[in-house]
Amino acid sequence: MDIVLSHKIASVAELAGHDDRAWHVAWNPSKPLLATCSADKSVRLYSYTVDPSPRFSLHTSIPTGHTKTVRGIAWSPSGSTLATASFDANIGIWKREGQDENDEEAAREWECVSILEGHETECKSVAWSCSGTLLASCSRDKTVWVWEAQPDADFECMGVLMEHTQDVKYVAWHPTEEILASASYDDTIKLYLDDPSEDWFCFSTLTGHSSTVWSLAWSPNGQYLASASDDCTIRIWKRITKHEWECVLVLEDHERTVYAITWGPGKPGTTQTGGESLGWLASTGGDGRINVWAFEEHPDSTQKSPPKHTLIARLENAHGVSDVNSIAWCPRTGYEDLIATVGDDGVAKIWKVVSA
Repeated sequence: MDIVLSHKIASVAELAGHDDRAWHVAWNPSKPLLATCSADKSVRLYSYTVDPSPRFSLHTSIPTGHTKTVRGIAWSPSGSTLATASFDANIGIWKREGQDENDEEAAREWECVSILEGHETECKSVAWSCSGTLLASCSRDKTVWVWEAQPDADFECMGVLMEHTQDVKYVAWHPTEEILASASYDDTIKLYLDDPSEDWFCFSTLTGHSSTVWSLAWSPNGQYLASASDDCTIRIWKRITKHEWECVLVLEDHERTVYAITWGPGKPGTTQTGGESLGWLASTGGDGRINVWAFEEHPDSTQKSPPKHTLIARLENAHGVSDVNSIAWCPRTGYEDLIATVGDDGVAKIWKVVSA
C-alpha cells in the first residue's frame, strides 16, 4: 500500500564541479555559503540568495593542500572559520583573508591559518562545540581528539580519547552543552564529558546497532540523539537523566546502509498531536533515498516513551545510481526547509521540502 505523504522533496539546484566523489556538505551558520569537500582534495564554496527563489553560484574553490581525500568539513558557530579533516591525518583551519566582505575579491580568498597534527592515520570527521572554543576530530586510528581554540589560530590538545576499539567515523557536539558523541566501526556510540579536575572521559557507551555507526545528529533541543548505521536502521536515543541515554525508537525505512542524518528545527505548524515540535530528521545513504521525518513530544509522554514520529517526505534515487554520503539542513532562520546532499557522483544537490 502506498504511503500518503504530507510533503515532497523538490529539486532546487545541482552544483557540479568536484572531480571525484564528494564526501561532506556543510552550511555556514551565519553567512549565505555552502561548503563541500571531496576525494579530489578540494573544498568548494557556493554562495546563494533565496529571494524570490534559491539561486546558487560558485563562490570559490580551495585547493586545501591536503595530500589525500578531504573527508569532513565543519564551520565554527560564528561562521568565520572552516575546519577540514583529511585522509592525510591532518586537520586544516581556514579563515577568509579579507576582512572587508564588501571587497568581493578579498572575500573569495581563504587561507590555511593552522594545521593540526597528531592523528596517526585517516581523519574522518571534525566538529565544533556550541561555544566555538572546542574542536573535536576522529580517525581510523581509533581515537577522538579534543582541541581548544586559542587566540591567533593556535590549538591545544585537551584530550586524546581511546575508548573505541575500531575506526571512529563521526563526531558531533551537543547543541547547547559540552557533551561530545562519537560513532565507530565497533558498532557503538560513546558520550564524553570534561572532568574539571581530570581530563575528558567517556561517561556512557550506547549499544544496540549490529554494524558500523556512520553518522550522528542531535535534536535541536538536545534531548535526543539519532544514530545512523550500516545495519540499515536509525536509532533514537532519549535523555532519561542528566547522564543517561536510552534507545526509545528504531526507524527501519532504508534498504541499504544509512550513511548520513541531519536534524533541524523544521517548519512551524507541522505537529499533529499538539505536542512540542522536535523538528525534522532527514536521512540518506547507499540506497539513494532521502527520508524526512517529523518528530514531536506528545503532551502525555512519559520519561522513557518514544517521540511521535511521522514520515512526511521521501525521494528515491536522489543522486541517480550513486550513494549519497552526506546530508544537511540549512541552519539559517527562515530557510529551515532547504537541505543539501552530496554523493559519489561528485555533485552537490539542493532540495526544498514543500507541502504536497
